[in-house]
Amino acid sequence: MSQNVSYQKDKKFFSLKSGRFSYQFKNSDLPFKKVILLNSSLLGFIEAINSENNIIAVSSPEYIYSQKIKNLIKSGRIQDVGNEQKFDVEKIISLKPDVIFTNYVPSFENTYNLLRKNSIEIIFFDEYLEQDPLEKSAYVKVFGQLLGKISESEKVFGEVKSNYENLKISALKSIEKPQVLVNEMYGNEWFLAGGKSNLAQFIKDANAKYILEENPESKGIPLSFEEVFVKAKDAKYWVNVSDHLAKKELLQINRSYAKMNVFNMGNLYSVSGKTKSKSNDYFESGVFRADLVLKDYIKIFHPELLPDYNLTYMKKLK
Repeated sequence: MSQNVSYQKDKKFFSLKSGRFSYQFKNSDLPFKKVILLNSSLLGFIEAINSENNIIAVSSPEYIYSQKIKNLIKSGRIQDVGNEQKFDVEKIISLKPDVIFTNYVPSFENTYNLLRKNSIEIIFFDEYLEQDPLEKSAYVKVFGQLLGKISESEKVFGEVKSNYENLKISALKSIEKPQVLVNEMYGNEWFLAGGKSNLAQFIKDANAKYILEENPESKGIPLSFEEVFVKAKDAKYWVNVSDHLAKKELLQINRSYAKMNVFNMGNLYSVSGKTKSKSNDYFESGVFRADLVLKDYIKIFHPELLPDYNLTYMKKLK
């Protein structure tokens, strides 16, 4: 599937490689029925195959967007097991899950070891390391294998892939290829996405020109305001401006933004199109729905190509 995750299945075993971790399960032990989810970023994959009822507990429920999951929490069907500051390990053990799905956090190794000693299986997924949008979406097939929804996962991934590829072709109909700036300053540094990052790939597939597209890195690139000011002098769009709703919010953080042409032109977009309180669906279903994320970018950069489409995850700053 990608350099970070792969799996294979024979008559007796299902083998999974995820990052630096390898797992092997007897086919007779699958599918998993009782799942604890410690990262809401993985929820989009589980929802896509309608396996929400397999979830028995989550962490940080206030950051979950899905109304179905919220209703299951409210009804007591899904338990709250704390947050990344302090997981309720005793509660996790008492729930006797078949498996825990989470991102790997090195500082939690002691917690992981304690759970393992109590015979609890932990599978680490680091989908955020995937730079190819469709390779990230393909994680749904792994969850399909683990949760007994193989055909469903193949179907929904096939739909996302087909949509994405058709949208990518459609974007090429536009002659204009506008320059694009991303992210915002934190303290004295502006972390721009690397030229080989997931975000850079979305911009490229939307037929736009990212200001750091020649950069060979996939990680964030720290630059000063002055460096970004020069690189972004011809930028027409500024996207992924966190979850801000208005331009004045940016000026309250850094008044120097007002010196930028792209700020004054007004084509600024944040990822606040689907938010509720502390939750944001861009970081939930958007992790799987690469096709809708790409569609948003095409709508922003080439609105004439999608005249009847309303943005899903993005929102223009007022």
